[in-house]
Amino acid sequence: MTPDTSPYDAVLLVSFGGPEKPEDVVPFLENVTRGRGIPRERLEEVGQHYYGFGGRSPINDQNRAFLAALREDLAGAGIDLPVYWGNRNWDPYLRDTVQQMAADGITRAACFVTSAYSSYSSCRQYRENLFDAVDGVEGAPVLDKLRLYFNHPGFVEPAVDATLAALAELPADVRDGAHLAFVTHSIPDTMNEGSGPEGGAYVAQHTSLMTEVVERVRQETGRHHPHQLVFCSRSGAPHIPWLEPDVNDHLERLHADGVPGVVMVPIGFVSDHMEVVYDLDTEALATAEKLGLPATRAATAGIDPRFVAAVRDLLLERAAVERGEDVVRAAVGDWPACWDRCAAHCCPNPRGERPALSQVDA
Repeated sequence: MTPDTSPYDAVLLVSFGGPEKPEDVVPFLENVTRGRGIPRERLEEVGQHYYGFGGRSPINDQNRAFLAALREDLAGAGIDLPVYWGNRNWDPYLRDTVQQMAADGITRAACFVTSAYSSYSSCRQYRENLFDAVDGVEGAPVLDKLRLYFNHPGFVEPAVDATLAALAELPADVRDGAHLAFVTHSIPDTMNEGSGPEGGAYVAQHTSLMTEVVERVRQETGRHHPHQLVFCSRSGAPHIPWLEPDVNDHLERLHADGVPGVVMVPIGFVSDHMEVVYDLDTEALATAEKLGLPATRAATAGIDPRFVAAVRDLLLERAAVERGEDVVRAAVGDWPACWDRCAAHCCPNPRGERPALSQVDA
């Protein structure tokens, strides 16, 4: 029997976006930082990270690969829905995509965002972007953001297997005593404190996933590896507290403590985009090499078939909810499956309230 996706007649992949050539880099960074008063020379400095990779972020190519895998997965399950793609900060822009969807006659789309956790920058800002994308567009479709999926089995299981594979890459004599450094994007302390309906959800959700991965690794290896949540990609003013420790500082402390090896597990990211290939594969691994600390980096979910299939599962789950049916929501760990619509007060915009989609009316 063909799965029922009604009331949805499309899927929309929503992502961050990234430059595709050197001349895109500074304009892209201007989009990312608009309204924050960051001088152009600072943006050009940050742009050096991109120029080291030919002025091209890997994120758009990764999204293209994910789109192809998702379309194949849906078709294989007998689901005939168009899949669109729109970005926050670079072409294809969300608003342009919504205009195309309207022209194509799409009436309601389920939106999968390439960010798995609660916070302003990883959830609410995307919901604001969705509002902006449909605002004033004649015939714009209804857009429903699918729930957070940090604890969906399709995201968790690839993280477990990637951690096991990275452990296996370490020299045998350091493997059993290796530390697991679970890495995510740092955010301001106040952003974490406001994340989720009760606050602190950003760190709590990462911690929940970290605990689940560590336990599943223990079940496979018989070893309970020491572990910690650490952060990368801090970009704020020095006087504003951001989540710590930084992954490089953490590696230095591990070395000083005599830890024999480390696996960096980038649970904060769904694919190998710039925060992974620069902050971890370039900077952090260079720090480990300088210290003489054996280190490997676990893979991100990418186009793992289980992660791709999770989008289909979330789509069918939400469609059933919208039809008023009872559903069993897939979730593992100590957090329940997350809400479909966000509370009006959660993950507040630090620069002032703005309208957002997929929100419970206040």
